[in-house]
Amino acid sequence: MSTAAVDKGQVDKDQNKLNLFLLTWPIFLEIFLFMCMGIADTLMLSSISDNAVSGVGAANQYLHIAILLLEVIGNGASIVVAQYIGSRKFIEAAKISALAVTLNLIVGLMISIAVVFFGGQLLQSMNLQGEVLEHAQSYFAIVGGMIFLQAIINSVAAIIRVHGFTKQAMLVSLGMNVVHIIGNYLLIYGNWGFPQMGVQGAAISSVVSRLLAIIVFFWLLYRIMPVRIKLGYYFSLAKEYILKILKIGIPSALEQVMYHACQLVFLFYTTYLGEASLAAKNYANNISMFTYLFAFAIGMGTAIIVGRLVGAGEQTTAYRRVWKSVYAASGVTLAAVLLVIIFRQQLMGIFTDDPEVIRIGVQVLLLSFVLETGRTINIVLINSLRASGDAKYPLYVGVFSMVLMSLPLGYLFVFQLNMGLAGVWLAIAADEWLRAGIMSLRWRSRAWEKHALVNRQEPTAAAAAHS
Repeated sequence: MSTAAVDKGQVDKDQNKLNLFLLTWPIFLEIFLFMCMGIADTLMLSSISDNAVSGVGAANQYLHIAILLLEVIGNGASIVVAQYIGSRKFIEAAKISALAVTLNLIVGLMISIAVVFFGGQLLQSMNLQGEVLEHAQSYFAIVGGMIFLQAIINSVAAIIRVHGFTKQAMLVSLGMNVVHIIGNYLLIYGNWGFPQMGVQGAAISSVVSRLLAIIVFFWLLYRIMPVRIKLGYYFSLAKEYILKILKIGIPSALEQVMYHACQLVFLFYTTYLGEASLAAKNYANNISMFTYLFAFAIGMGTAIIVGRLVGAGEQTTAYRRVWKSVYAASGVTLAAVLLVIIFRQQLMGIFTDDPEVIRIGVQVLLLSFVLETGRTINIVLINSLRASGDAKYPLYVGVFSMVLMSLPLGYLFVFQLNMGLAGVWLAIAADEWLRAGIMSLRWRSRAWEKHALVNRQEPTAAAAAHS
């Protein structure tokens, strides 16, 4: 067996007894840094115009959906790998990791080609016009056309995290952010002799930072895995592993794609409210992301632990761990929401000095108390259900809650009751709380226990090879 250059004790210790805090704080910083890339673009582009921000924000709605499609493989593989690690089947974990990289690259190339040929039509379908449309097309063509780079990052970073090396993944993200911000400074404004490219400069900076991150992520991957990935593993498309990845990945990604598709519809509603509401929505979204940042980190860290515990057959420990995570995430989110409400005027003032944009943004930030508390519960419980193998249930519930309930409710609030952007926020909050209640009942029922992906009685690949 070929092993990576890691401390042997790291492999031999009980890998299922991971510490949530030690897993979570690097994930917290990594998500924070990822959000900072978007904030950096928004702040730097806001010095050009609010229309530049709106155009990039609209393009990012489609890019978010593309990234979620890439997570079909990344999320599915990370959960399958976590359960195999819990069962101490490290050779299988290495093979699935390599398979995830190959499959995600294929999907990423397909999306990149689609963006090149159909990106313009997609943006026009959002009712974008004039300068906003021009900025959106310019950004989308570059970042979307190179989205396959993000495909590789998604799969490799997910595998590194699920092995417990969240701190190392965070450091790579830190480096990627530094490169991105420097690139923005040089290319958006034309500093130090570089061409002044505006929105195109932000897009090029994003692509270059991702390319450099890929190099470092692969170097790290080959240093941390208990069993080194062989070159042949990348070309071995084992049907058994593909089906397990897709069993988790497809419903997980569809549920998230459906969520963001609904956000696109809400964005479409907002375009009818005027440019001020559109800009306020983008700025308020950027601020709101920080209120559920800790919940995302807790959700991802808990999912790693749940996957390993389920693989090891310790379902009762997993059950209790999740409720502790829900309480911790809810407490921190509540504190963050209160800070946002107190300083909402000053926070909106960071992005714009337009009094109408600030007025609308401040109004919807007040509703964060209703929206973010429900979203936090969902983030932790849905991640945990996926990690246990029960990925289809959140999808089924989402079809009803998001599509059949929140979209019509949003239409009613915005166009019939004339509530403006606040109607969008309330419709989303209604969906979050409905799903939070249903997911809580699902976890309490423990019906997820029968969905484990790994049969611990099956021989490992190493044992099978000697039988």
